Amino acid sequence: MGLLERVTRFTSEFGVTGGYRVPTPAERDAVMEGVSALFDGNVDKARARLADVDYRLDTFTDGPGGRRFAEVADAAARPGSANRGWGRVYVDLGAPPRWSVQVPHPIADQDTERLGAQVLRGAPGGVMVLAGAHRKAGSGSGADAGGAEEEDTAASGDVADMAHRTDSVFHAVVTELTRRGLPGIQLHGFADSSAPAAGAVVSTGSGTTAAADAQRLAEGLEARGITPCRAWAASCRLSGRGNEQGRLAVAYGTRFLHLELARSVRSDAGRLAEVAGAVAAVTGAWAGEGVRAPDAAGAATPTG
Repeated sequence: MGLLERVTRFTSEFGVTGGYRVPTPAERDAVMEGVSALFDGNVDKARARLADVDYRLDTFTDGPGGRRFAEVADAAARPGSANRGWGRVYVDLGAPPRWSVQVPHPIADQDTERLGAQVLRGAPGGVMVLAGAHRKAGSGSGADAGGAEEEDTAASGDVADMAHRTDSVFHAVVTELTRRGLPGIQLHGFADSSAPAAGAVVSTGSGTTAAADAQRLAEGLEARGITPCRAWAASCRLSGRGNEQGRLAVAYGTRFLHLELARSVRSDAGRLAEVAGAVAAVTGAWAGEGVRAPDAAGAATPTG
């Protein structure tokens, strides 16, 4: 089973309500420490630490190109409400970690999970952090999973909304990536009616460190026929300034991109592939950069 099939099979089991429990700090730390060991190439240590919270580490070969990936997944997960909903991590084993793609609202922001898999395939050294539940899973609201998508403007109050929570496994793993200085791009979706003139909104969240990357991404989208709203140059809705992972990147001085895509773009396989190509121009550049290591105080600093 390849990367895309693993991702879509997993997310197809999401229920809109139920299926999420807030992890304890010890549980978050266990997953984060296991993933950190994997980033360092210590698979045995990673498996042992992940097993402490009933997570597993598998490896597989992806069809296109035959690349090897690691999958960090909840071994206790079950379809529906029995799932803890803490998510998965996919790591390219062919190169040291260099960058991340983050998918905080799979299914709720339809097809962002598919785009995440395409982006991960697009450049070496990638890590994908994938949320493990519908963003409404903890709300009991009974919202329609196939209905209108929400704008990522401010904290929703939903415990399973990974973009606006810091008490999740998702945020813990992104924290470790950010602490290591790895740049990241986070994928979101909006209803066409929310920004009728744009097919995408490109932003650097609450920071500016990734300004050059954002410009490159916007130009790449535009060249592929997808009109972007550039949040640093225009008044764009959905700019992600309240995003918690974006705020984290500001704290560490690490680059962060926030990409919103219209439903009409995400529902068209050809246009989704064009988006993946535009993103690959950015992540490919990230893959070619030197690794940045944390200093003694924990802040990411350049090396070499």
